[in-house]
Amino acid sequence: STWPVCSKPRGNTTHGLCDMAGNVWEWVQDWYHGSYKGAPTDGSAWEKPTGSYRVLRGGSCYDYAWDVRAANRSYDDPRARYDFLGFRLARSVR
Repeated sequence: STWPVCSKPRGNTTHGLCDMAGNVWEWVQDWYHGSYKGAPTDGSAWEKPTGSYRVLRGGSCYDYAWDVRAANRSYDDPRARYDFLGFRLARSVR
């Protein structure tokens, strides 16, 4: 099952970020592409879709431990609604 935000302090990063993997898959801004060929190299989102799926990152409480990591990448229809899908609020640093 899922847990409240930042309730697992042993999993925090050295910068104090919490819940970077596990709990729920997180939607990201990028559209899914089958490979990284042609991906932006400046850190910006990949906004030009080749299909109808958006990228998910991090894994969820339903995944195996070895799949629960920030680098884990999957995809789904952006209209999908499941208890293991979520998103992270973020803003640019000024």
